[in-house]
Amino acid sequence: MSETSKTVRRGRRTVARHGELSSPNPFAFLLKIVGVIVAVVLVSGAGVAAYALTDLATSFSDEAVALEGQEELAPPSMGAIEGDVNLVLVGTDECEEEYAYLFGARCTGPDSAGQLNDVNMLVHISSNPRRVTVVSFPRDLMTAQPACTREDGSQASATSKTQINEAWSRGGLSCVVKTISDLSGQNVPYAAKVSFGNVINITDAIGGVDVCIGNGGMRDRNTGIDWPAGPRTIAGVEALQFLRTRYGLENGSDLARISNQQQYMSSLARKLVSDEVLSDPATLYRLATTAVDNITPSESLTNPMRMAQIAMAVNDVPFEDINFVQFPVVEDPYDSNRVVPDEAAAERLWAAIEANEPIELTKDPSDTGGVVTVDPQPTEEPVETAPAPGSTETPAPSETAVALDDIPGQSAADQTCSAGNLRANG
Repeated sequence: MSETSKTVRRGRRTVARHGELSSPNPFAFLLKIVGVIVAVVLVSGAGVAAYALTDLATSFSDEAVALEGQEELAPPSMGAIEGDVNLVLVGTDECEEEYAYLFGARCTGPDSAGQLNDVNMLVHISSNPRRVTVVSFPRDLMTAQPACTREDGSQASATSKTQINEAWSRGGLSCVVKTISDLSGQNVPYAAKVSFGNVINITDAIGGVDVCIGNGGMRDRNTGIDWPAGPRTIAGVEALQFLRTRYGLENGSDLARISNQQQYMSSLARKLVSDEVLSDPATLYRLATTAVDNITPSESLTNPMRMAQIAMAVNDVPFEDINFVQFPVVEDPYDSNRVVPDEAAAERLWAAIEANEPIELTKDPSDTGGVVTVDPQPTEEPVETAPAPGSTETPAPSETAVALDDIPGQSAADQTCSAGNLRANG
């Protein structure tokens, strides 16, 4: 047994297993990684956005999408964007020709020409003090959806209960934004759509992402994974294998897969703001241009100055204030393979976000069956700074965090390992 496998705790199996959907897509959730790049790259500073200004100005404008019902935004100005920022990131499961060979039946079967919005995230950037909360909505979430206008001008009627990943087929990016806006109660002026092939380029652009395999190792014949326990740097195809795996996890559910991918996102955030990336202009440029290469934005994001404004707003957000949260759900009482909102838990989440209160995710990440916690977590000694001589300033009072004890997730400061499906004696 490796030293790493000794440092993880077994998680309790408390999350319902969700079966395959009628149009199974084991790769879809990895799309969120490409989407979160847009948000996390911004955390690395305005310099990254500046490197990509030319690419943003040209590539982003070609297929930009108007968001239905959105008011016209004021032109961007110099300096960080003011107020809260909400950005919806959507991952569709289209089969890109250059990557189709990796995805088997998904890209050769009867559904290969279709698209679903199988990855749906709301990135909320709060006003002063700045915090980032990334809320992931499970693809099998059943929820009401608003009326939407399709690309051809026809109207899709409102529904009382539809799987969230059908919103794209009802009206494209704009319909997904309207659905998430209604579900969250948040006004969403910005959005972007990505495809899954970009994950290979992103991980390669920064030299791979460090993850950790626990529970004795991971084996999944569906993805070709057969990895021992311990730390592992993944890039290229291995990143795809890791992000798509479901049956290689202890729980084997789609919700466990979200938790496992949050481990990747946390590690990715730490890598992006490390000296290894930030101190290398070539890496920064390669990362920025790769991140925007396959992104279709809303028209509100096509102005490169707007991107720079958002970058400046989140430039100094600490890791502990970057939270990856799983939208709280419970099993659908009418279909054990689907989930519905946990209304009480969701209300607490949105209230904390609306009030810009610090969030403490106290629920054990191990409970999802997707990850196990590293014990002990790395800690930093608090640094006390004395006021400058003659200063009359008093330290700002510390804020009390809102404990969300029933919502899965982790911050970018947390370190977890995959809850593999192989025990040391397995």
